[in-house]
Amino acid sequence: MPWKTLALVAAAILAMGAAPAPKAAPPKVAPAKAAPAKALARPAPRDDGFDARDPATMIAILSAAGAKAELAHREADAVYLSVTSTAANFTVLFADCDARGRKCRAMIFDNAADTAAPTLGQFNAYNQTSAMCRGFQDKVGKPHVIYSSLVFADDNRARVVSQLTAWQGCIAEFRDFLKDPTAFLAAAP
Repeated sequence: MPWKTLALVAAAILAMGAAPAPKAAPPKVAPAKAAPAKALARPAPRDDGFDARDPATMIAILSAAGAKAELAHREADAVYLSVTSTAANFTVLFADCDARGRKCRAMIFDNAADTAAPTLGQFNAYNQTSAMCRGFQDKVGKPHVIYSSLVFADDNRARVVSQLTAWQGCIAEFRDFLKDPTAFLAAAP
């Protein structure tokens, strides 16, 4: 063992021995009777009528922002919205909804681009550089960017608007990627 290492080990051992003696443990007190564990439950719907889990709420928010949002179609537990705006056209899928198409648990935004798709390797590299957005190629070869989020009964308007802002960022970032995947990936962190 080299002398420097031996000296460091000896100094560490001496330092441990020089530490103050531990204080006496406090006297033990009988524990109070623990309250029974409560099951995790979803919060109750908000009193102000705002419900982020209802696709109609998203339609109202998008319409107020100048976009045209409408129900595209419904399935057993899903609601699809079609959105047209000056910035981009996209869909919003509300998933895991109740029988009335409300109280959904997740939303997935999807924007299909009308450009040639990057290579699979470039898509993989893009997905590794983006924290929130995911790109993929559909069955007919169109590139898509998606963004998803869980929605909760206690979500407020500000949270939903922040989700839309993040989604707009995904669209802009993905457009930059599609313009020149090689340059985009070279500049990515």
